[in-house]
Amino acid sequence: MFKKLGIAAALATAIALPASAQDFGSKADIDFANQLWSALQTARLVGPDRINVQPFEGNEPHGAIQQAYATTVAVGGRTARVLVKANHGGPDVDVSAVYDNPNKHLGAYTVMFKREAGYDSENKDWFWAKYNPAGELDKNPKGAAIAGRFMKGADKGCIACHTAAGGEDLETLTSK
Repeated sequence: MFKKLGIAAALATAIALPASAQDFGSKADIDFANQLWSALQTARLVGPDRINVQPFEGNEPHGAIQQAYATTVAVGGRTARVLVKANHGGPDVDVSAVYDNPNKHLGAYTVMFKREAGYDSENKDWFWAKYNPAGELDKNPKGAAIAGRFMKGADKGCIACHTAAGGEDLETLTSK
């Protein structure tokens, strides 16, 4: 009897693990991303009244013109490093147009926030999120919110791209 229960419990645990170990888009990821957005608004790093910094020419997937903000913010009682990219694109977009009117060509914000040790040690413990200009989380082609350990494996995204590019930015951003 106990042997059967032990096997059943082991199977239930094994079946439950993938759902609880979801890499991104979980309720916990979405809740954290919403707290992060609020902290970014308070720091004036996102939103229509954000600090206007010098734009620069960028590349995909972040947009033809970008603005980058790197600082620290407090989220859930933890103050840590954050990198925010305002991603701009569309016809007639250039550095001057974005500086003169930073909201006109804004397509998205991509954000990296340094989580606690052990969050995702393999990828330097970064939390990733992508928001539209109104602060709503973007979704991947499968409908999952782009928030959390985005993405691993066959679902290409932040981690896959940064790692493929060498990942030095993950280490450099951590030490600043």
